[in-house]
Amino acid sequence: MEHPGFFERAGPFSLRAVADATGSEIATDANPDLEIKDVRPLDGAASGDLSFVDNPKYLPLLAETAASACIIAPKFVRKLPESTTGLVMPEPYRGFAKAIALFYPGSLRPKSASDGAAGSASHIHPSAVLEPEVIVEPGAVIGPEAHIGQGTTIAAGAVIGYRVHIGRDSYVGPNVSVAHALIGNRVIVHAGVAIGQDGFGFAMGKAGHLKVPQIGRVVIQDDVEIGANSTVDRGALRDTIIGEGTKIDNLVQIGHNVIIGRHCIVVSQTGISGSSELGDFVALGGQVGLVGHLKIGAGAQIAASSNVRGDVPAGARWGGTPAKPVRLWFREMTVLRQLAERKDVKVDQGDGGEGA
Repeated sequence: MEHPGFFERAGPFSLRAVADATGSEIATDANPDLEIKDVRPLDGAASGDLSFVDNPKYLPLLAETAASACIIAPKFVRKLPESTTGLVMPEPYRGFAKAIALFYPGSLRPKSASDGAAGSASHIHPSAVLEPEVIVEPGAVIGPEAHIGQGTTIAAGAVIGYRVHIGRDSYVGPNVSVAHALIGNRVIVHAGVAIGQDGFGFAMGKAGHLKVPQIGRVVIQDDVEIGANSTVDRGALRDTIIGEGTKIDNLVQIGHNVIIGRHCIVVSQTGISGSSELGDFVALGGQVGLVGHLKIGAGAQIAASSNVRGDVPAGARWGGTPAKPVRLWFREMTVLRQLAERKDVKVDQGDGGEGA
């Protein structure tokens, strides 16, 4: 059975209504009565969909999109395909935020997991489906239309949100929060993990920071383990995905739209910014930081405490800040140490300040 989704869609709306809601201008010779049904990413859009582009990195996707309309900056209008109408404005990301709010008005506020079941003794919503041998410990809340597979345990104080699906023989630890997520079989989620909350999306501007609704999901495949107090944000338009067999340590932050491949290792206090992609069998050491929109190739390894600012080839070993191939990194550290140890190099140490 196909999952019904987590947000109810409004519309359809005319192109003129979308332009008015977003504060954009319809490109010349376009039909203002064109019907727009949904908001989708460039590579997932079809006829009748609205998309947007703000980052030049995604212009190749713009060239191939099937979207009927696209919110776009004036400097990129000439890049639009003939079949795509431009909604032109100087701040496309801000317009995108307003468009999602138009089509998904319920996405600006989290949906309650109890929704009428708060007064019951078990806190299991009557519309939830629990297969045989499911264990729900005291204080746990199972929200409307949730589905929990056979043999799964929901520990004390955990909250399973609206329409969340969890597979069989999984374990959801104490005080875990799960929303907008589809979780596979034999998944272990340790205490205090938060899954499916808003991604950190704001269109910044002189008028303030406009919240960008996040209407994607979190998809966690079979045999994944997530350590205590880690967080996995749901996607903005597309899904945040954690591939099968991946193991995630405590205190890890995974941003919206991140894709992690199969059998990866992500060690404690690592932060993965939005829309980054990790191939299969990638290993990230402790306290690694990835900026957004990166691609880390399959089998790559990143040393602990590294800051990665560019794409990493498959099978590569990188380290340092900014991260670079480990041989170059080690060579730099050796040269710096040798330079620091040279007696003929004068270093201005200052007067040490007060109290020195």
